[in-house]
Amino acid sequence: MSIEVQTLTGGEASRSLAELARLRIEVFRAYPYLYDGDETSEELYLSSYLKAKGSVMVLVWNDGEVVGVSTGLPLTDADEAFRQPFEDAGEELGKWFYFGESVLRKDFRGRGLGHRFFDERESHAMKLGFHKLAFCSVLRPEDHPLKPVGHRPHDLFWGKRGFIKQPALRAKLAWPQVGSGGEEVENELVFWTRCLEQP
Repeated sequence: MSIEVQTLTGGEASRSLAELARLRIEVFRAYPYLYDGDETSEELYLSSYLKAKGSVMVLVWNDGEVVGVSTGLPLTDADEAFRQPFEDAGEELGKWFYFGESVLRKDFRGRGLGHRFFDERESHAMKLGFHKLAFCSVLRPEDHPLKPVGHRPHDLFWGKRGFIKQPALRAKLAWPQVGSGGEEVENELVFWTRCLEQP
């Protein structure tokens, strides 16, 4: 097993677009996202990152295969669903960098790669002059029927990274969900934020 982490900007990850789309579909199908995605939609979504000025993709390779990816871009270039809560709260969007999603195959978890995802994206954001960071996570009820036994949320990990959950800052986003027969289901997400120390 030979693991390599690669940080790419702009359109540098375009050659891996189809592979990244398949990976995201595979990982996000699991709880809590339960995303029943398709490659066409995923490639279109990822293309928005490749085109965005200031975007970053952190790829994890194992023996020539992508097994993980983490994304980020200035909040001004993120989907409206993620911009709107900040606008409603009176925040200046241009000061925020948005961390998209991180996906990693199960066999490669517990190796410190989650921290590496955050390290690389935070470093990239600071190089661009951003000191306010945000991402969001989907909200699920404790008694959700598809919640696996022993499931542990990432709240503790995110808290150790310096991020604070913002219950009043929420977004709504619809996606095809496992068990919905291909129909889109509206989901609620809550934001986590962190302000980096300025030099």
